[in-house]
Amino acid sequence: MLWVPFLLVAWGVAVVSCARLCRAAVAAAHPLDPDPAVRSAALGLYETAFLAGGPHRVGDLALVTMYRERRLLLAHTGWVTVVDPEGRNDLERSVISAIGPEGQSPVPAVRTALTAAEPVRALADRLVGAGLAVSAAERSNVASAVRQVGAACVLVLLSAAGALLLVPPAPGHGPVAAWFALPLVLTASCLVIARVEAHPYSRWASPAGQQLLGRIDIPPRRAAARGGGGAADAGGDDGELLTAVAVHGTAVLPDPALRAALKAHWGQ
Repeated sequence: MLWVPFLLVAWGVAVVSCARLCRAAVAAAHPLDPDPAVRSAALGLYETAFLAGGPHRVGDLALVTMYRERRLLLAHTGWVTVVDPEGRNDLERSVISAIGPEGQSPVPAVRTALTAAEPVRALADRLVGAGLAVSAAERSNVASAVRQVGAACVLVLLSAAGALLLVPPAPGHGPVAAWFALPLVLTASCLVIARVEAHPYSRWASPAGQQLLGRIDIPPRRAAARGGGGAADAGGDDGELLTAVAVHGTAVLPDPALRAALKAHWGQ
């Protein structure tokens, strides 16, 4: 019975790590209970972008909005140039500040700077306070718990291998392997569920925020087809395209050069 301590270790790490993941997922799924006024409110474009894709999406939307209003130039080579140095709100002023005094900068550097800009942090705090977004601490807790379950799964496999080396050939390895199969199934199933339900560990929007996002019906193909080229279009069509960018990301943009300019460094 020298293999029993290996089994106890496998069960211990499996139960503890899976329990932690469950607690973290429940906390992330119920951050705050928004009041009925918040639940029925209409989301602004930047709020929609944050709930759908986080700070990166907000930065994308700001760049695309200013580009389509001819206040920025975005080259397919990955550079952004200021045309109009007067931002119309705090976020646009942050874009211009991130580009720098020379008026030109690589797009990836600007996008990275925007994710840490004060207007984006204030937007995040406001959505978290309203119960529509998951806080950074809760997202980090879920991600850490998922990594812990992954490590536990590996440790279960290693414990099983070590135990099987200690089992005499006479009884056979089948019964021992069966005991280790249970914690392995537990950890593996938790990882699969986390991948399906909480990827990318976890969603930016809380369940209440996801409800509001669900009310926005902008099919990506329709928005791309009606969005036209790089210049600003008629108000309705342009508004629909910007809404699609907020919800679905820059993959909906009809201009391949613009998509290339905004493609670098993180997924859409």
